[in-house]
Amino acid sequence: MMGRVLLVALLCGVGAGLFMSAVQAWKVTPLIIAAEAYEGSDAKSHSHGEATAAAEIKTTTDAESDAWAPDDGFERTVFTVISNVLAGVAFALVLTAAVMFLGLKLSLKHGVLLGFAGFAAVSLAPAMGLSPELPGMPAGELLDRQIWWWGTAIATAVGIAAMALASNPFVKIAGLVVMIAPHIIGAPQPAVHETAVPAHLAAQFAANSLATAAVFWIVLGALLGWGLTRATGEMAEA
Repeated sequence: MMGRVLLVALLCGVGAGLFMSAVQAWKVTPLIIAAEAYEGSDAKSHSHGEATAAAEIKTTTDAESDAWAPDDGFERTVFTVISNVLAGVAFALVLTAAVMFLGLKLSLKHGVLLGFAGFAAVSLAPAMGLSPELPGMPAGELLDRQIWWWGTAIATAVGIAAMALASNPFVKIAGLVVMIAPHIIGAPQPAVHETAVPAHLAAQFAANSLATAAVFWIVLGALLGWGLTRATGEMAEA
C-alpha cells in the first residue's frame, strides 16, 4: 500500500505544480516581466547614509545579475514549470508523511483544510513580514531572510498542528505563542526602501502571488484528500 500512497503523492504534486504554472503564467509572470524594465533604475536617496546603502545594494544586485538565468519566453516557461512541479512533489510528500505519521484520515473536505493549513504556514505567515518581491525591489540580507522565512514557516506549522490536534488548552496556547513569536522578532528589512518599481505594480504582484499560492495549496490538498482516500480504501469521518 505504501507504494500506492507514494505514487498518489507524486501524481498530486505534479498536478498541483502544473496547475500553479498555468495560473502563474496568467497572473504573475506578466508582472515580473513588467518590473524587470525598472530593475536597472537607480532609486533616489534623500540622505548620504541612504545613498551609501543604496550603492552597496546596487553593487550586490549587479554582481548577482551576472549569474546565469533562463532566457525570456519558452526557456523561462520550461524552467518555471519544472521548479513548480518539483515544489509540488516535495510539498505533497511532506504533507503525505505528516498525514501518515499522525494517523490522519483524509477526505476531499479535510484535504482542502490541510491545503489551507499549508498555505498559512508556507505562504501567508511569511508574507506578513516578507511580502513577495519583484525584481529591482530592495530587500534585506538573503541569508537572514531565508532563516526568518524557514523559522516562520516551521513555527506556523507547529502552531497550527498544536491548536488543531491537541486537546490540552495549554498546548493550544503554546502553539499560538509559537506562531506569533517570529513576528515579534521581526523579519529582516532592507537598509533603504527606495525603488523605481511602481507601488501599484508591487502591490498587485504581492496580491497575485499570494492568490496563486492559495490556489496551489488548495488544489494540492484537495488532490491528496481525494487520492489518498482512494489509495488506502478508507473514508474519513465527515
